[in-house]
Order: sequence, then structure tokens, then C-alpha cells
Amino acid sequence: MADQGVGDIVRAISGDVKELVRDEVQLAKTELAPAAKAGGIGAGLLAGAAFFGVSAVFILYFCVVYVLVRLGLPEWASFLIVGGALLLLAGLLGAVGYTMIKKVKPPQRSIKQAKETVDAIKTSAQQTLAAIKGSKDGTKAIARK
Repeated sequence: MADQGVGDIVRAISGDVKELVRDEVQLAKTELAPAAKAGGIGAGLLAGAAFFGVSAVFILYFCVVYVLVRLGLPEWASFLIVGGALLLLAGLLGAVGYTMIKKVKPPQRSIKQAKETVDAIKTSAQQTLAAIKGSKDGTKAIARK
């Protein structure tokens, strides 16, 4: 390292940092893909729950209107059964979707690796600055003799 110029050292550090950043991005992509898929499925299930919930509300509205108009058990009972089944389905899909979304976690390995990389870069920069400062002091000492 003492034989290299400051420009060479800076270029080497720059190349290493670029490579580390590329590796970190690749690790994050690899780690986030399954979580994003699970989150997407959970969101789709929640959308399905919302659709069936709205459908059930409309069926129940029709049921109430029909009950008030006719008061006949067979017609309104069938509307009530369908509305209840749709609400049950909405609840089931909502619970499953919520559970899947709740399981999505941040990329722990990527975060840990990024922190380690930052620490390594700080250490390397401090060592490089110390080496540069040491070589300048050595040059000044040689120039004085």
C-alpha cells in the first residue's frame, strides 16, 4: 500500500465500494422477492374480502327491503343465507390475507450486511487517511534531513 499513489488507493477503494453496493442490492433483491410475493397475495385476498363484503352488504340490503315488502319467509330467507355466506367468506379471506401481510418482515440479512459494509468502509477510510498522513509526515521528515 505504501508503494501505491493516493490516486491508485482512491480508485481501488472506489471500485471496492461499487462492488459492495452491487452485492448489497443483489442480496436485498433476493431477500425481498418472497416477501413481496406473499404481500401481493395477501393484498389480493384483502381485495377479495372487500369485494365479497360489499356484495354481502348489497344482498343484505335487498333482503331487508324484500322482508319489508313481502314478509315471506322463503324469499328473504334465501337472501339472508346468501348474504351471511358472503360475509363469512369475506371474513375468512380477510383473516387469511391479514395473516399473510403480517408475516412480511424487513430484510434482516440485508440490513445487517449493509451496516457491516458501512463499518468496513469507515474503517478502511480511516486506515487510508492514516496511511496517507503517515506517508506525508515521513516525506517531511526525509525532506528535513
